[in-house]
Amino acid sequence: MPIEFASFITDFWDDLVAEQREGLFLVLLGFIGAFAFIRMSTRIMRSPRVAWWPGSISTDGGVHIHHLVFGIVAMMAAGSLAITVYDVSPWFEICAVIFGIGIGLTIDEFSLWVRLEDVYWAEDGRRSIDATVIAALLMALVLVGSDPFDFDTASTATLIASISLTLFIFLLLAICFMKGRVAHGAIGLFVFPVAIYGASRIGKPRSAWARRFYGDRKPKKQAKAVDRFRADRRTERFKNKLRDAIGGTTTEVYEEKLERRGGRPPEV
Repeated sequence: MPIEFASFITDFWDDLVAEQREGLFLVLLGFIGAFAFIRMSTRIMRSPRVAWWPGSISTDGGVHIHHLVFGIVAMMAAGSLAITVYDVSPWFEICAVIFGIGIGLTIDEFSLWVRLEDVYWAEDGRRSIDATVIAALLMALVLVGSDPFDFDTASTATLIASISLTLFIFLLLAICFMKGRVAHGAIGLFVFPVAIYGASRIGKPRSAWARRFYGDRKPKKQAKAVDRFRADRRTERFKNKLRDAIGGTTTEVYEEKLERRGGRPPEV
């Protein structure tokens, strides 16, 4: 069994090298590993049961250093070095892993990019989990060979058809994003039927699409969107459970659980 597993790993790596995707695989590996570690670390930090775990880093003046800072530095360093050692092994592979680690540390605080305030354990902070899942899926799709820009250049007619189809796909993707269906738009770039599905479905009630085409113009559509995306719907409950499993609950929910268990909530 160990020999068979080692043979599988060797064959898998050889296939990656043959397809020139070993760098992306290592980036994805570092990305997932760093995100998993930092999420585990932050969840342990706020637990009153693990007082010995190191806390967050702050300056002498009391300024909290977010871990996305280390992620940005890691990406800058690894990305720059990777250009100079592109054909030098194992330095290129090491840079790929470090770059992936930088992505993991940075995207874990995706909400901070958008809101420019610390909402890590707030409801808005859960957007970081959504962004991480989508980014990992997109990288995995590229890794397995999906290429949305693979044009058929066998003849002029097929090239025109390929470009026209690509433009049509981008139109559907734009509709998906305008409707607030980010996951459909991101995955639809690689899996075309997902883009069709997302573009044909009703938009979220607070999306750009709803503001432009629903609202007072089509109150029935707006009411349908509000009902479709209500907080207690089954898909939303599933998403929240998935977010809780991956990134932990919000501070409000976490403190309520601690109070029910008789514990004292930590300062967050």
